[in-house]
Amino acid sequence: TANIITKVVETRDPYSTGHPQRVSKLATVIAQEMKLPQDKIEGTRIASLVHDIGKVNLPTEIISKPNKLIEVEFNLIKNYPKVGYDILKKVDFPWPIAEIVFQHQEKIDGSGYPRGLKGDEICIEAKILGVANVVEAMSSYKSYRPALSIGEALAEISNNKNILLDPEVVDTCIKLFKEKGFKF
Repeated sequence: TANIITKVVETRDPYSTGHPQRVSKLATVIAQEMKLPQDKIEGTRIASLVHDIGKVNLPTEIISKPNKLIEVEFNLIKNYPKVGYDILKKVDFPWPIAEIVFQHQEKIDGSGYPRGLKGDEICIEAKILGVANVVEAMSSYKSYRPALSIGEALAEISNNKNILLDPEVVDTCIKLFKEKGFKF
């Protein structure tokens, strides 16, 4: 099921090819390194594979737009986690996949979307998915900007630690790259 969903999203956004798999690989290793229970690790892995399913509702012109989005377009983008939730809540997963996907763009200071959750209102799986998603997205070429190096992506998440991103998740992610030799 997760692989089918991944393929559907990739057909809509050519820049996302391989993105869910790379995000899932990193998110799973972060969850393992944080010594989460096995069910949370598996939930993180599956949610990471399907986290962009809500983008199927977006016009391809917005998904692959080569320049900055206007406000109306960004408001459409901000709704894709809710669309993903609405799709995934109908699937009987043994983990809270729909809720993790719903929360993965939330930020610990409340500035994320779509619900403006903050701190402990965001589940740990979504915090992990959020960090893995940011690192992978920043280190990949997009239609609107070149890829950053892994070092630059890690510096960016470090700068946003305790503001947008969970500090334990950020520290674990950085440790995996710098001390444990993680590679996508």
